[in-house]
Amino acid sequence: MNLAAATNENLANISNTLIYSSMAVYTLAFFAHIAEWVFGSRSKVGRTAAALTGSATDGSTVKVQVAQKGGSTAVLERPKVVTRSAAGTRDVPDGPGAAGGTFKGDLWGRIAVSLTVVAFAVQAGGVVARALSVQRAPWGNMYEFSITFSTVAVGAYLILLALRKNVRWIGLLLVTTVLLDLGIATTTLYTDSDQLVPALHSYWLWIHVSTAIICGAVFYLGAVGTLLYLFRDSYENKIANGGTPGKFASSVLERLPAAKTLDTFSYRINAAVFPLWTFTIIAGAIWAGDAWGRYWGWDPKEVWSFITWVAYAAYLHARATAGWKGRKAAYLALVAFGCWLFNYYGVNIFVTGKHSYAGV
Repeated sequence: MNLAAATNENLANISNTLIYSSMAVYTLAFFAHIAEWVFGSRSKVGRTAAALTGSATDGSTVKVQVAQKGGSTAVLERPKVVTRSAAGTRDVPDGPGAAGGTFKGDLWGRIAVSLTVVAFAVQAGGVVARALSVQRAPWGNMYEFSITFSTVAVGAYLILLALRKNVRWIGLLLVTTVLLDLGIATTTLYTDSDQLVPALHSYWLWIHVSTAIICGAVFYLGAVGTLLYLFRDSYENKIANGGTPGKFASSVLERLPAAKTLDTFSYRINAAVFPLWTFTIIAGAIWAGDAWGRYWGWDPKEVWSFITWVAYAAYLHARATAGWKGRKAAYLALVAFGCWLFNYYGVNIFVTGKHSYAGV
C-alpha cells in the first residue's frame, strides 16, 4: 500500500469516526429536546400568557383570575384583539413553543440547540473527511448522499434559527430524523470509499447533485411544517367546535405555532426552493447530454424527478388558488415530498437504470 492509499484510508476511518461521534451528540440533543417538552408542559405560564393576549372566539371580553401575593386575586380583562384575517380563518395566537414559556424548558431547549450545533460541526467534518478520502464530491453513492443530506438539513434549520425565525419546534423531529437517516446510512447503505463510475466524472456532479441535496433538505423542513400543520389544524378545529382535546394533544399541540403560521411557513419554504429544484432537473438534463448523448431518455430517475417537479408545481398552484388552501393543499404537499423520497430510496434501491449508483 503506497502512502497516498494509506492516507485516503486513514481519512475514511476519520470520517466514519466523526459520523458515529455526531450520532452520539445528536442523541444527547434528542434527550435535551425531550426534556424541553417535558419541563415545558409542567407550567401554566405559557398558557396564561396566551390567554391574556388572545381573543375570545365570540369577540367578547374574558376575565382571567391571576393569583397575587397574600392570597388575594386580581381580575384581569383579556383584551379584544383586532385582526385582519381572511374570511373563514381562525384568529389563533401562536403557542409559547416547546419550552411552554418556562425558564427550565427554555434552558433545556437552548442546551438542545447547542448540542445540535456541535453535532452538525462534527458531522460536517465527517463529510469533508469523506470527500478528502476519495478526492471528489462526497455524494457518489447513497451512503454519501445520506450523510450529506442530513448535514444540509440541520444546517438549514440552524440558519433559520440564526435569522431569529421561530422554528425551534422543528428541533425534536429534525434530530430524530437525522438519527434515523444516519442509522440507515451507517448500517444498510454504507459503502467503502471508492472512485466514481466514468459517467460521474464531471463538474456537473458538484452542481447537479449538490442542488438536489439542498432541495431535498429544504423540502424536508417544509414537509415537517405541513405535517404539524395538519395536527394543529385538527386541534384548533376541535376546540372551535366545542370539543375537548386529550391531555397529550393539549400539552403538545397548544405549544406549536398556530395552524395558519405553520401553513404559511411550509408554503414559503417550498415556494422558495422550487426554482432550485427546477434548475436541478435542467442541470441533470444538460449533464445527461454530455455523458450519454441525450438530454432525456425516460430513465426512472429522470421520470420521478419530473413527477416530483409536477407534484410541487401542482401544490404551489393549488396553494395559490382559494379553493385549495389549507388541508387539501397540505395533503398535496406531502404527496410531493413522498415522490421525492421515492425518487431517492425507491428508485435507487429497487429500480435499475442509468442512475443506479446506490452502492448497496
